[in-house]
Amino acid sequence: MAGLSQADLDLLRKYDTPTICNVIELFEVRPHNAGYMDARIRTCFPELPPMVGYASTATFRSAAPAHSGDVYTSLDRQVEQFGELPGPVVVVFQDLDSPTVSATFGEVMCSTYKGFGAVGLITSGAARDLDQVRAFKFPAFSDGTICSHGYAHILDAKVPVHVGGITVYQGDLLHGDCNGVTTIPHEIASEVAHLCAEYVEAEMVVINYVRSGAPTPKGLGEARAECGRRFKEMAARIQKKR
Repeated sequence: MAGLSQADLDLLRKYDTPTICNVIELFEVRPHNAGYMDARIRTCFPELPPMVGYASTATFRSAAPAHSGDVYTSLDRQVEQFGELPGPVVVVFQDLDSPTVSATFGEVMCSTYKGFGAVGLITSGAARDLDQVRAFKFPAFSDGTICSHGYAHILDAKVPVHVGGITVYQGDLLHGDCNGVTTIPHEIASEVAHLCAEYVEAEMVVINYVRSGAPTPKGLGEARAECGRRFKEMAARIQKKR
């Protein structure tokens, strides 16, 4: 799998996740209500900047003891697989227990992942050790918090997982911040990175007008028309290239 250049990854990190979603829509490669996680997946640390990386997927349980080992005995094999991905890693867990019994991650796991180059973690389950993980600024997303780890263990790695209403595959490109998490289709990821500035500039036509101090309905209509014209021009340019 070929990954994005470091320059493109850095460019994606400059923009919030809603902007990434807006630009993806211009390509018409998927329905506008698909490809992003729903409201169950929330950031644990909304103050952190956007996270961008490639999914390292796994399934998880904690309701009953594993036949052998626990979550920590699986970490060495899991982090060894990070090198198979083309860039920074985001660990993505599907908690198979329903309801969630205990926390998927805490300070030890996040410290380990960060030490091996991961840039974030997402789980359909719960979080814990939030103060400790916040201290070393590791982006994490979960469906809530639970104080105990129960009988935590990893079942399968590098498998499709269902998190926040979408299926995430090993190697998917993810972007997340305080607004949520979206996938970015590989085939358009570089173009998305380079179009964000133009998209934001078009939005600012309306924003700057209504913040000018004396907006009128007529002026708002003109500003919206100009913004819309720019969006259509971007979309037409994209479709012409495809």
